[in-house]
Amino acid sequence: MIPGTNLIEAFDRVTDYWSPKIVGQVNNQLLKVAKLKGEFVWHDHADEDELFYIVKGELEMQFENGSTHLKQGDFLNVPKGTRHNPVAEEECWVMLIEPASTAHTGDIVTDVTRTLDEQY
Repeated sequence: MIPGTNLIEAFDRVTDYWSPKIVGQVNNQLLKVAKLKGEFVWHDHADEDELFYIVKGELEMQFENGSTHLKQGDFLNVPKGTRHNPVAEEECWVMLIEPASTAHTGDIVTDVTRTLDEQY
């Protein structure tokens, strides 16, 4: 028997904003959950697409040419090489789907950058 995972309960593992936790894997794609609040950091992922699925709350995804407002149930694919900056005025829960090679903050390193090991 293969056990299931409750997505809402998976968020119990997240204790800090902007610090995703890996909760599953499909082939080379990692499934991550994160709690967001405030402004993150402008960055891109040169070689990887990244999917944001809003589980709870709202998120403003800023791009160099505008922004997209997301609410619970929405998802957004950020294409590789696209500079973006997530902003959440209130706490927002997201599930991320991205290749295992995706660096948390792209080529930018800040105090919110998390290594892959820190995401387990």
